[in-house]
Amino acid sequence: MGFDPVQYKTTTRQQWEDAAEAWHRWGPTLEAWLGEATERMLDAADVTTGSRVLDVAAGAGGQSLAAARRTGPRGSVVATDVSPTILTYAAKSAAEAGLTNIETVEADGEALDALPAASFDAVICRVGLIYFPDQQRALAGMHRALRDGGRIAAIVYSTPDRNEFFSIPVSIIRDRAQLPPPQPGQPGPFSLGGPGVLHAALTQAGFSDVRVDAVPSPLRLSSAAECVQFERDSFGALHQMLAGVAPPERQAVWDQIEAALARFEAPDGFVGPCELLVGSGTK
Repeated sequence: MGFDPVQYKTTTRQQWEDAAEAWHRWGPTLEAWLGEATERMLDAADVTTGSRVLDVAAGAGGQSLAAARRTGPRGSVVATDVSPTILTYAAKSAAEAGLTNIETVEADGEALDALPAASFDAVICRVGLIYFPDQQRALAGMHRALRDGGRIAAIVYSTPDRNEFFSIPVSIIRDRAQLPPPQPGQPGPFSLGGPGVLHAALTQAGFSDVRVDAVPSPLRLSSAAECVQFERDSFGALHQMLAGVAPPERQAVWDQIEAALARFEAPDGFVGPCELLVGSGTK
């Protein structure tokens, strides 16, 4: 059976609804892990005092809050996501942080036409673009939302060999579920990570001054077991793949993943290899 983008999006929305609480709960881990790349993304998007920022696929909003702190009360952040539940956590975190310049909007990242055109100075997307079935459609919507001269910046994973904390579980589950390799253009964690792929995608969408920078971003946790728990709680892509494994066998798959990830344990804890790319451009 071929890839069905409609079914995929329906499933993805439900999985983010289900994982919303966990994504929020693991927030400190996410920010420690993604923090440097997030700052690089905000720099690349030229988010500064007074900026009007659109955050696409905002999730629980860690990067939304970081952007809102930069813009200050003169600026604003519109955080969009396909999951209304996860946006409630983003709004809650903003309120707890005393940030009044964040608005949350339920929106499909491939259907941003409801937002006013040319109304944002910056668009950001943290580890979200990779999961859109039609990445060009998503980028076209982001391009439309930006004013002339506005900036886009997005974070994606690079290649599987540089992200073994994630690619090892993906490989094991793919094998156990007897899944075929992803089709060209199919969404997934490494869909924009190959040499030149993100650069080409941004250029095709009409952005200029495109550049892509690699950011080493090791995932530091107490143990391989904690990494498995983190991914089990929070990584919807793995659960989509696991649907092809009989429920009684799934624990054995997670056990196999933990054993494979144990190679990244050291006396001072677990260090999972991860490399992120920050791609940026100008409208």
